[in-house]
Amino acid sequence: MVLEKQLGNGCTWIDLDVDKIKNMEDLSDIYGLDKETIEYALDRNERAHMDYNRETETVTFIYNVLDLEKDKEYYEAIPMTFIVEKQRLITISNHKNTYVIKRMAIYLESHEIISIYKFLFASLEIISNAYYPVIEEMDKSKDEISALLRQTTTKKNLFALSDLETGMVYLTAAAKQNRLLLEHIQGHALYRRFNDVEREQFDDAMIEAHQLVSMTDLISQVLQQLSASYNNILNNNLNDSLSILTIISVLLAVLAVITGFFGMNVPLPFTEEPNAWIYILMTSLILWVALSQWLKKITRK
Repeated sequence: MVLEKQLGNGCTWIDLDVDKIKNMEDLSDIYGLDKETIEYALDRNERAHMDYNRETETVTFIYNVLDLEKDKEYYEAIPMTFIVEKQRLITISNHKNTYVIKRMAIYLESHEIISIYKFLFASLEIISNAYYPVIEEMDKSKDEISALLRQTTTKKNLFALSDLETGMVYLTAAAKQNRLLLEHIQGHALYRRFNDVEREQFDDAMIEAHQLVSMTDLISQVLQQLSASYNNILNNNLNDSLSILTIISVLLAVLAVITGFFGMNVPLPFTEEPNAWIYILMTSLILWVALSQWLKKITRK
């Protein structure tokens, strides 16, 4: 329910798993968290941002974390809350981002003494690195789906491409929000308080955030281009099918007109001719060929 580890120099890291905490009021009573911060932690749709309380000098960071469990047919990102106080770092997690807590704990094992902000920015870098295997998997899936669509454009393959495109849109938006958060920190007065080690770690987190945005944005654009290309192909196929059906209906109309004309109960040429049907058939075939050649020239234009 509660994970507590020492960072050194009297600083502490506390992780609160909201899935195991029955009474949310304990977060406020025991750990001194205000209701607004608790709402941030519980809001699945909260965007990445930073809040600074001048009175208590408490900083709240909301950072987008990759959800490794696909509730739908694509990946999404969920917010994770980091609260920095004078001597304490509090993370509020759940079962969807608990893997981040485990990686943070592993990182802490190799760093006995570490400041709060260095540990925070190292954690943000860990979060960014967690995206890369999934993005590489999505990039590989993109190539496989594209190859399948080249062979046969089925609904199954098109739905798979659509799910991939939707998931990449979510990840691109999450990565861009994370980058904006770090840029906000860099422009904040808080940044001037960091020491050289903390700034170096912040720069590493910033580099990973920029790289993540570049990767997701590139793949997202490629997916959009693929989707637009296959959409154009489907439209062209539909136009070709309609053109063929139109040509067939026009050619059949020739027979309908001729046979209908000679089917009238009035005196007509060749009515007494026993081989009249042969003449009518030959005339129809000649008209068919001439009309089909004319329609073929029109469709090619």
